[in-house]
Amino acid sequence: MANKYMDTGLLDRAIIFAVKAHHNSERRGKGFPYIVHPMEAVEIVATITPDQELLAAAALHDTVEDTDVTLDDIRHEFGERIASLVEAESDQLTEGLPEEDTWHERKQAAIDRLHRASRDAKIVAMGDKLSNMRAIYRDYMTQGDALWQIFHVTDKASHEWHYRKLAESLSDLSDTFAYQEFIDLIDKVFHQ
Repeated sequence: MANKYMDTGLLDRAIIFAVKAHHNSERRGKGFPYIVHPMEAVEIVATITPDQELLAAAALHDTVEDTDVTLDDIRHEFGERIASLVEAESDQLTEGLPEEDTWHERKQAAIDRLHRASRDAKIVAMGDKLSNMRAIYRDYMTQGDALWQIFHVTDKASHEWHYRKLAESLSDLSDTFAYQEFIDLIDKVFHQ
């Protein structure tokens, strides 16, 4: 049986771009290539929409935050919509301050941004956040509370606050399987 044709040129380019941007990077504390995370985010977004620009943004969502790629690079290569979606998903780091010193304010700013964001931006964020929560759940099942030590902020209650607030900000997606899985994993990790 022949496959149905789907134009994936934009997504293909975004994946290749992301692979190059994350080249030789390891996912913190995981022992596998970083690119696995954005690819899982793409898979999650694909369960919600076939929109190639949203899928491309999911592939690229960490390139600005975690590599030398700039928003202008994304805008030049992929256009304004994708650049805006990537920007909405990028933490704003405070120059000269350690990440742990600004963690709460950065996370609160991201939660607030996400609360006001478009449904499209929330879909891309859902790919990222559910991928993160899946990893946390897997690690929690094998390491217990020791897993929090790999993070800049090691307080479990802070992570619970963060993920529950993210869930509130993403509640527009409560009709999706991805959101329901997200809530289920939060409850399993934080025992609710």
